[in-house]
Amino acid sequence: MSVFDDLARRIERWSALDRAADPLATAVARAARPGPVRDLLSGAVLGHPLHPLLTDVPIGAWTMAGLLDLVGGRAAAPAADVLVATGVAAAVPTAATGLHDWSDTRGGPRRVGLVHAAANSAALGFYTASLLARLRGRRTAGKALGLAGLGALTAGGYLGGHLSYVEGVGVNRTAWRRGPARWTDVAAAGELPEGEPRRVVAGRVSLVLVREGERVHALDSVCSHMGGPLDEGEVAGGCVRCPWHGSVFRLADGSVVHGPATSPQPAYETRVEQDRVQVRARPR
Repeated sequence: MSVFDDLARRIERWSALDRAADPLATAVARAARPGPVRDLLSGAVLGHPLHPLLTDVPIGAWTMAGLLDLVGGRAAAPAADVLVATGVAAAVPTAATGLHDWSDTRGGPRRVGLVHAAANSAALGFYTASLLARLRGRRTAGKALGLAGLGALTAGGYLGGHLSYVEGVGVNRTAWRRGPARWTDVAAAGELPEGEPRRVVAGRVSLVLVREGERVHALDSVCSHMGGPLDEGEVAGGCVRCPWHGSVFRLADGSVVHGPATSPQPAYETRVEQDRVQVRARPR
């Protein structure tokens, strides 16, 4: 285990962080209730998490500003200043989307996310001070503050990568779930109550069945957002709502109606043969 990975693991176990993290996450969750604002912050309107897209702008701008400060000379000074200002402006919506995504985490990922946010906030502070120094003609101080900000940004970026690639935060929880390609018997049609979700097993995956009139819908039972149990969710208006974070999926095709989920829910073909419900995975 590398020293950096060991440090991230130590942060995961640092329970004292919960005293700050839990109240903040609760406040963010209350402020960003399911609806248009949450759909925007999560990236549901794009069909892709918004936060990782936005991070490219401040990271790229500030990194290139640091390079120009180091080797660009006087001629590159105006460009470096513009890049610093661009990063400062882009960091605000980037932080807002990251705070939104972080509020749905728990335990170790929540603690690491808090330190990740603190490091990035420090970077924003350094770069804001750097920009002010540059505007006042104090270029040496501006460059020094920028390099300090780049150091904080690097630390925050490492922890952000740990959250995504080690902890799986923001990953589609159904990405590796594959149901049977052939028709598979899963339940008796007569035992399915109208409009109530029921969990069944099809091959190596669990599904949620919902009967609407003569039609039976089947979706993967694991919410693509954070793995919530859709079979415990609420069904209304041809949709099912995840009980954990409120993501809403259309029963007919699994498409996202409301976030925070951004990936559609895998939907399965269904048929009824001799009062038995059969399902199979839809062709890709």
